[in-house]
Amino acid sequence: MTSKKSTTKVVEELQKKIEEYEENWKRALADYKNLQKRVEEERAEIFGYANKNLIQRFIPVLDNLETMAKHFEDQGIKLILKQLIQILEEEGVAEIESDKKTFDPHEMEAVEHVETGGDLDNKVIETTQKGYKMGNKVIRPARVKVGKTKGEK
Repeated sequence: MTSKKSTTKVVEELQKKIEEYEENWKRALADYKNLQKRVEEERAEIFGYANKNLIQRFIPVLDNLETMAKHFEDQGIKLILKQLIQILEEEGVAEIESDKKTFDPHEMEAVEHVETGGDLDNKVIETTQKGYKMGNKVIRPARVKVGKTKGEK
């Protein structure tokens, strides 16, 4: 009789050990999957950061090409400009819409306040330099003139 009790007790202890090992294994597997996910996110972030730096260097070139295209009726310049814009768009770069929009300090930099009527208060009157975003991150803020009601400081 004692051997049956001791055998049952041993089986129960082994069953508990198995459950404990199984729980530890599941936890380790979940930790590993979380690590994989975190490493992939960090890799994407590093890649995005490298792209951001390169794209920031191309934006002044884009500005210059746009200025040239305004002054010269050269199809070659327009084609190069179109290709550059297409490449930047494919990389997730978008122009910050600013004209006639409410001033947003997260995406815009006010370079001047212009006295206006009440309906244009805190609205962008003019964009002096285009701004760009890559995804949700601002690469370069739009430089704008902002309307203010007469008499405000």
